[in-house]
Amino acid sequence: MARDDAPQHVLSSFAQEDAPPECPGFLPPASEADALDWLRLIRSPRIGPVTFLKLLREYKTARAALEALPSRAGEVGLRDYEPATAAVAQEEYEAGKKAGAHLIALGSRRYSSLLAQIGDPPPLLWCLGNLDLLNKSCVSIAGARNASALGMRLTRALAKGLGAEGAVVVSGMARGIDKVAHEAALNTGSIGVLAGGVDVIYPQENREIYGQMRNAGLLVSENPLGLQPQARHFPRRNRIIAGLSLGLVIPEAATKSGSLITARDAVAEGREVMAVPGHPFDARAAGCNQLLRDGATLVRNARDVLEALNPITISKTQDTPASQTAEPPPQSTVGTPPADQVRARLLAHIGASPVPEDQLIRELGLPAASVTSALVELEMTGRIIRHPGGALSRAG
Repeated sequence: MARDDAPQHVLSSFAQEDAPPECPGFLPPASEADALDWLRLIRSPRIGPVTFLKLLREYKTARAALEALPSRAGEVGLRDYEPATAAVAQEEYEAGKKAGAHLIALGSRRYSSLLAQIGDPPPLLWCLGNLDLLNKSCVSIAGARNASALGMRLTRALAKGLGAEGAVVVSGMARGIDKVAHEAALNTGSIGVLAGGVDVIYPQENREIYGQMRNAGLLVSENPLGLQPQARHFPRRNRIIAGLSLGLVIPEAATKSGSLITARDAVAEGREVMAVPGHPFDARAAGCNQLLRDGATLVRNARDVLEALNPITISKTQDTPASQTAEPPPQSTVGTPPADQVRARLLAHIGASPVPEDQLIRELGLPAASVTSALVELEMTGRIIRHPGGALSRAG
């Protein structure tokens, strides 16, 4: 792909013509100043993707949300709260410029239409490579890092077969199954989702495939450039792998493999989960066999995968524009009690088992806006946890 100079790599994502005609409740950044505000907001303490979007819908702009954050935090007992500084955002933005990366915002035409549909889409993605791959039909492949020779051979055949039919292969840039999937799909299109910064090679043994993916595929990350991945970053990365794709294929995985976390994320977002069966005595196939027992689709080759992802599903997801992110539930006509009462009622309804937000709104019979506002405050204070797919549970 032809490369522009570094500043254009960043700024091209914010051209006015890149914005969709409509976006529910907010517009993507239209300038560098807007982009810096988005970066400040998403990098602020206790602000995750869901809270970010709730604040943006409530205040309409990231700048207004940033100005309101200290007082909102004070209302729920967080004293001396300070959002991320402008210097932090500027430093990250300049690092992206230097690396030649694009910053793609939720709501822009370049943002993946499939990823925009998940419960907690990343507000911003740093991208290196061919951006056109983001909105092609994608299939994820995930599996064991210590894959067997047979597992890698099968992965290679799956990735090549899917690529030959026009599918872009998405994986996590790990050793084993991930690396083989990327290598096999390089010529037809592959997206690598990184747990650390998009400029960080991890593991180091993947230096060669990293360079190849940067030149011929696409590398994406929601995290700041330069960030070294830690264990807690990988589950968050997995939801992006699942969210980018129509379905997830697991050729080989143990019962405690991170691939099963990706499978749970895929199920939560209504994606097709597929697995290749293995011998019951082979520990590296135990995760696949468990998925099949629990209802995953059995596949043996790329043809089986394509049959599982039928044309109705493909056309339906491709026709949904990136701007069509999930709207909040309709407003109730019931009067709104004081904010502290709303928070108390929410905490009384939320237990250890995750419950969907729209279910809470229906059960409480309160206006959606008041529930949304209270959830933002409870998330900021760490009293509730939001899970992939948008469900909520009590912390601790």
